[in-house]
Amino acid sequence: MAQYAILIYAKTHADAAEAAPGARAAHDRHFEELVRSGALVAAFALHPAADTATSVRGDVVTDGPFIDAKEVVAGIAVVEAPDLDAALEIARANPATWQGGGVEVRPVEGGFVAERAGDGGRAGDRPAAGRSVADRPAAT
Repeated sequence: MAQYAILIYAKTHADAAEAAPGARAAHDRHFEELVRSGALVAAFALHPAADTATSVRGDVVTDGPFIDAKEVVAGIAVVEAPDLDAALEIARANPATWQGGGVEVRPVEGGFVAERAGDGGRAGDRPAAGRSVADRPAAT
């Protein structure tokens, strides 16, 4: 089965999403549904870009996101799906699509997630140690 990255975009004002009642809970429910379905390979939520991003271009290091935009990458998920249409169906269910953000779906060409000691038991949420997140051929 092919793997797809789902880039999750949110408004640059992180507080806007948190201000909506149930916004975080909706994302938690969506994550749990993906885990139960067996489609989720990996998922990472990112801290708000305006507060924590540092960009590098050549020798220049700048505080803040790489580009100034209305939306920023808020997280990424890697899912397994039989084809792009199935991956798009999974992506459409992400709460970001109705909370003022959106998602971008791209085939995974390759990747790796290392298991670390003291990861707080989260290793079960990731592929096995030393395993690629794209053990199968890339989507065509």
